Amino acid sequence: MREIVMDTETTGFDADKDDRIVEIGGIELVNHLPTGQVFHVYINPERPMPKDAFEVHGLGDDFLRDKPKFADIVQGFIEFIGDDSRLVIHNAGFDMKFLNAELRRAGRPTLPWSRALDTLALARERFPGSPASLDALCRRFGVDNSNRQRHGALLDSELLAEVYLELIGGRQPDLVLDQPGRRVAAGQPDSDSGPRSARPVPLPSRLTQAEAAAHAEFVARLGETAVWARYGR
Repeated sequence: MREIVMDTETTGFDADKDDRIVEIGGIELVNHLPTGQVFHVYINPERPMPKDAFEVHGLGDDFLRDKPKFADIVQGFIEFIGDDSRLVIHNAGFDMKFLNAELRRAGRPTLPWSRALDTLALARERFPGSPASLDALCRRFGVDNSNRQRHGALLDSELLAEVYLELIGGRQPDLVLDQPGRRVAAGQPDSDSGPRSARPVPLPSRLTQAEAAAHAEFVARLGETAVWARYGR
């Protein structure tokens, strides 16, 4: 299963007006393991960067002026996320709205909302009433976010990838999934494959003589059609 853990940074909060995306970060997971494939790009929003957004992201007009426009990077972005990879996003409604607004401007098909997995909703479901921001979840799971002085799409994607794996059951790099419901330690033989060798010394029976006599009497009362009578006691 391929998933893209991603984040966007924007000039503001209103995708329906003139706020635009200024940064996209994404990390590829396959079967919940990072592959090392990363998408990261800064984008010229084609409008001035508001002062409050600059203070949050540290991205100013001078820095963004020579960056590509969304239309210039859209093909690479579409190729990276693929046709059906799940998009793992914190507060997915915000990012999906901005991404689809940019895709419409670029004349490209929008992303179906069904592709998004919202880790904010997932966290609120698991920990109702508790803080569910990315910083709060990093603290809960012991994920080091000391480098997060400002919001950045790639750094936030890296942090979210760790948080996401904790939310769905915890990171266990020494275990690999073999069959549903079973875990096999990496590098170890599957204990359910092939015949099992007998114990060098058989375990002693824990059944007392009184218990054995009581069981025999019980089976006798059931008659010859009883399962124990047909297959042994």
